[in-house]
Amino acid sequence: MSSTQTAVPKSGSNIVESNPFLQALVQQIRAQDHYGVYRSWSDELVLSPFIVSKEKKRSISVEGEVDPATRLRILCFYRAVATCVETETGHLCQVVIDLSHEGFGWALVWTGRLIVVNRTLRDAQRYGFDSLEKLATQGEKLVKSGLDCCRRFSDAAKA
Repeated sequence: MSSTQTAVPKSGSNIVESNPFLQALVQQIRAQDHYGVYRSWSDELVLSPFIVSKEKKRSISVEGEVDPATRLRILCFYRAVATCVETETGHLCQVVIDLSHEGFGWALVWTGRLIVVNRTLRDAQRYGFDSLEKLATQGEKLVKSGLDCCRRFSDAAKA
């Protein structure tokens, strides 16, 4: 485990099994595992780098480059959002993350000519959530927003 990982509460297994967003996130992380390291890991352990306590966030410096592992976690998170939107709508979704070396930037999820999710990123070095529940809530919120956007502007999504 790296220094950014923390213990995951025991209630985590139920939430991962019952939450489509967290399942999609685990799938995205495992897809990036070219050497099969995560093959024997539980889903909670795979998601543990996303759980960063407030104390740990305060101790992470925002000076310097964003760690490549953190960049990958951000990308996997938004790819999971795109996967969930794609599953519900049937429209192919794409993701782009643009981060400066200082940890500022944005994340876009789009389908057709429609930007489904547009998020500004700040202090990416400290990217993480307090708990699995908050991770799931934030992901579900973005998926719901994306689905609403696709329904409202279905012509642009199909273009």
